[in-house]
Amino acid sequence: MKIETIVVGPLQVNCYVIYDEKSLDAVIIDPGDEPDRIIKFIKSNSLKVSYIICTHAHFDHTGGVSAVREKTGATILLHVDDLVIYMNTEDQGAAWGFNIVQPPHPDRFLLDGEIINAGDIGLAVMHTPGHSPGGICLRSEGVIFTGDTVFAGSIGRTDLFGGSLEALKASFKKVMSLAPETVIYPGHGNWSTVADEWKENFFVREI
Repeated sequence: MKIETIVVGPLQVNCYVIYDEKSLDAVIIDPGDEPDRIIKFIKSNSLKVSYIICTHAHFDHTGGVSAVREKTGATILLHVDDLVIYMNTEDQGAAWGFNIVQPPHPDRFLLDGEIINAGDIGLAVMHTPGHSPGGICLRSEGVIFTGDTVFAGSIGRTDLFGGSLEALKASFKKVMSLAPETVIYPGHGNWSTVADEWKENFFVREI
């Protein structure tokens, strides 16, 4: 499994393109902006995108979904608890002064514990509410994509619509229960490991 990080938009979202080098099957996580850059990478590597997965529905993570879907035909996946937020992507962007194209309705809703497969890639869905009601992490062998649940040294904010500090505590505990060597790929900022977060993350004291 290969992982390409493309940092997109004014809010510097980590869009991840995960692909199988043999089959060239790919998954895009959080295409929040700059879809042309994402598509350029897809085309230059002859990738076949099976899924667009949103770790949550805030506009900075969903703003490029429409254009990427148009170019790839990929299936859009989201947790149902974030549907209300997702369906207001355009209005979210406007409130922050950004012109966002409303993405299409999700093709299917993700379930906690299910496995998303593309080629030899397998991503396990972990429902991790707190930053938003339908926030998820995606876990594979030795890695986890945490969206805005866990950052290097920090956590996602809980003061936006549907946020919950108590829910985030439980979600943070789930992530921190993984093997220490697990690599954390967050929605913003640098990668980390579970071991590093036990040492450096201020939120550890909450669990």
